[in-house]
Amino acid sequence: MRKDIPLLSTAYLPTIRYIACLVQYGAATIEKNETFPKQTFRNRTQIATGNGILMLQVPVSRPSGNHTMTGEITVSYHEPWNIRHWRAIVSAYNAAPYFLYYRDGIEEILLKPHDKLVELNDQLLKFLLKKMKIECELDYSTDYIPAGEHPLDYRGWLTSKKGQRDESFPSYSQVFDAKNGFMPNMSVIDLLFNLGPEAKSYLQSLCTAEHSI
Repeated sequence: MRKDIPLLSTAYLPTIRYIACLVQYGAATIEKNETFPKQTFRNRTQIATGNGILMLQVPVSRPSGNHTMTGEITVSYHEPWNIRHWRAIVSAYNAAPYFLYYRDGIEEILLKPHDKLVELNDQLLKFLLKKMKIECELDYSTDYIPAGEHPLDYRGWLTSKKGQRDESFPSYSQVFDAKNGFMPNMSVIDLLFNLGPEAKSYLQSLCTAEHSI
């Protein structure tokens, strides 16, 4: 286990702060052997819509009940959540300047069925990193790492509600900012659709001493 890179949880369409952490360190270990906790951004994300922040949640199943490890969490398709998520994303970002440049890849991943949550999250994360030209070495844990055993353990903070309330983000142009004001730390797709090639520079600006993890 490398202790010089952050330990993160898996995340669905991760927030800007999550991706900034990857930019800052250039590598990360993603925990998949923890007992899956409820109500976190492991299977949720938030986007900026005309009505404010919209939370999108991936429905999941726990084959071993409350003792199911994150790596064994399966994605439920009893309801067409992925179609609803994609329609919500289109509604929110169709007018964004770079939406057309990146929409096809995200749509393809979302609409293709995935067995495991970590597989869905991994494909989306790697696509987003590639489009933002961010080089990052990602690895997955082979054993559970207890709290307190890793000096750069951000599993709880970056995927909890507390970790989404950082108001220190520099503003950038968003589709509905004239109506709702700037909404910080949305899913990184908000940044990508609005800034396009400049998204990486924005993320790098968060890695200064003032804004670093």
